[in-house]
Amino acid sequence: MSFFSGLSRPLRAAGVALIGVAVVAAVIGGVTVLNTGSSSDNNAGPTSSGEPSGPGGGAPSSPAPSSAPSSAPSTAPSTTSSSAPPSSAPPSSPAGQPGQPGGQQGPDQKASNKWVTLRVYNNSLIQHLAEQAADDFRRSGWNVAEIGNYAQGVIQRTTAYFRPGTDEEAAAKQLAAEFGFQAQPRFEGIQNSSPGVIVIITKDYQAGRKGS
Repeated sequence: MSFFSGLSRPLRAAGVALIGVAVVAAVIGGVTVLNTGSSSDNNAGPTSSGEPSGPGGGAPSSPAPSSAPSSAPSTAPSTTSSSAPPSSAPPSSPAGQPGQPGGQQGPDQKASNKWVTLRVYNNSLIQHLAEQAADDFRRSGWNVAEIGNYAQGVIQRTTAYFRPGTDEEAAAKQLAAEFGFQAQPRFEGIQNSSPGVIVIITKDYQAGRKGS
């Protein structure tokens, strides 16, 4: 005999209704639980699209593209050039100012020669002849630095002595041409004397001569 046999009809009807409500509630609860679990599973998916996570759990950042390709040629000009134009300075003429034909000296070179040091020495018995010659040279614009006597030998003619290959050579030749005497390379006795044109004055020098 079942549980409902001993109950009255109304009670049996109420019990059946309660059981039906309980069954419906259970079915609804089961469906809700299943829907909730499915929704939770869908929301718990991976946060990335399969990319490996970097240090600290985050996705690694992609490297920034280079601002310029490494193979781009440099635009800076080269500091040296094998095709540099040759110097435009004209070749110097022998024994003269650059650009002067036939070895002739220009006015600038002649003026420059006069700044070469002159050392004037008397080799005659005429007193103060070196001083007089030095005054003539200075009036013509020459640079006389020393005046004295030369007593180490007898010089036959007034001569301007120079060291070959120096600026003394052009100066000595210009001085000699201006005052009418000769110019020669230094001889052994004055090779080690101080730099400058050495002018040894003898009795043939005409004192007071005005330079041309």
